Amino acid sequence: MDKLSLQDKVRIVQELVPGKQITLLHIIANPDDILYQKLGLDTSEDYNKGAIGVMTVSPSETAIIAGDIAIKASGAEIGFVDRFSGTLIITGTVSSVQAAFDAVSDYMKSTLGYEVCSITKT
Repeated sequence: MDKLSLQDKVRIVQELVPGKQITLLHIIANPDDILYQKLGLDTSEDYNKGAIGVMTVSPSETAIIAGDIAIKASGAEIGFVDRFSGTLIITGTVSSVQAAFDAVSDYMKSTLGYEVCSITKT
């Protein structure tokens, strides 16, 4: 077995800041069709909706709660949810995605005591 020198060693630093926070709430209005495809969204259902919403949350399991609130509060639909990374992608009209993010933001802030970022839009 060869010995590794200090130069051959790889150091990986992973950082997870403990806390309750929504770090990204972004609405993509009128995305190009290719974006739906690259995200793996169902093109037969999602193409003509008009917006994609992207959220990241910590702790990551909160993405499940956020998805539930989002679909109950608006006409938006879940495109993707990952309880391990804290990512939630929703699709719908611009107004339904906005309503979903408003509801999630309000609930997380007032009921769960989360730090919540502003909603951004492109």
